[in-house]
Amino acid sequence: MIPRRALIAIGCAAFAVMISTGIRQSFGLFLQPITADLQSGRETFSLAIALNNLIYGLPLVGFLADWIGPRLVLMVGGLLYAAGLILVTMISSTIGLNLTFGLLVGLALSATTYVVVLGAVAQLVPPTQRTRTFGFITAAGSSGMFVVPPIAQFLLVNFTWQMALTILAGLTLIIALLAFGLPNRPGQRLANQPQIEPDEPFFPLLRRASRNHSYLLLATGFFVCGFHVAFIATHLPAFLGDQGIPPYVAAGTLSLVGGLNIVGSFSFGWFGDLYRKKYLLSLIYFMRAVIIAIFLLVPLTSFSALAFGAAIGFFWLATVPLTSGTVAYLFGTRYLSTLYGCVFLSHQVGAFLGVWLGGRVYDATGS
Repeated sequence: MIPRRALIAIGCAAFAVMISTGIRQSFGLFLQPITADLQSGRETFSLAIALNNLIYGLPLVGFLADWIGPRLVLMVGGLLYAAGLILVTMISSTIGLNLTFGLLVGLALSATTYVVVLGAVAQLVPPTQRTRTFGFITAAGSSGMFVVPPIAQFLLVNFTWQMALTILAGLTLIIALLAFGLPNRPGQRLANQPQIEPDEPFFPLLRRASRNHSYLLLATGFFVCGFHVAFIATHLPAFLGDQGIPPYVAAGTLSLVGGLNIVGSFSFGWFGDLYRKKYLLSLIYFMRAVIIAIFLLVPLTSFSALAFGAAIGFFWLATVPLTSGTVAYLFGTRYLSTLYGCVFLSHQVGAFLGVWLGGRVYDATGS
């Protein structure tokens, strides 16, 4: 039975990730209007989002959460997110785009998503329920991907892209309020919860992790995961538009990615407490490759785009509860935000390359 205090933390963490991830998943919808206003190629926007992904993956924020507590980190992250999105609406150059959408929003994302909240919640739940709890929070992030892109598309159709981003910025302020539901101190456990895992000193633990074969393989697999999801989320809407697919279908495809990933993340999180996580991760990566290959081979229609969104969505972020759960199993939860953050950095290096190379190849080849 999970205590009430832990349930409050899980609920606040899930809602915060839902808002943060949902807005992030909508960034690809802004590619065409922003590049049209700046009169720039797609590589410009792609580089800003690639920088965003790279900054998003830096383990610094996880380190801070482990040392000063997740509540303050999440609160500041929510405020930075709102400020960053509002500043994007004021830009007039590609440098401004990189500084706001790339640097500031990327830093805010790193403080408002999985690295911080999973490390906080891991302290409060028993090990036998940890991976499924991670799966629930990941599924909540996916529900944001399901809900927010259609809202963002509606705003883009009825308002300017600047007004659309301003409204989304208002939503991010809720994250700062939800931070009060997270533990205030690093390593905080419930009063009646025994310390099952010993607190190993930080730097010896970090050295041990850097030499651990399983940990390095996790980081390598997560690199591929980042390349997949960032490439698709950023470039799929514009690709569908280039092929004559209506904008509402592109938004619906992203929405289906989020909707099916609610099921996928929760299911694989549950399976992760029952079966060996490494085999489940292998299955996810294999199925992604199969689905992408089929999408490229069949004729492109609105139906095939939506079917692709549903299929890839089931495996979209299902890697997150399994990867974070494996890190917690290998090294405990005291410094989980830092150690998972280092693996997540590999994910975001892949994301950087997926986003930037996609735009560069398009500008160079027109395809």
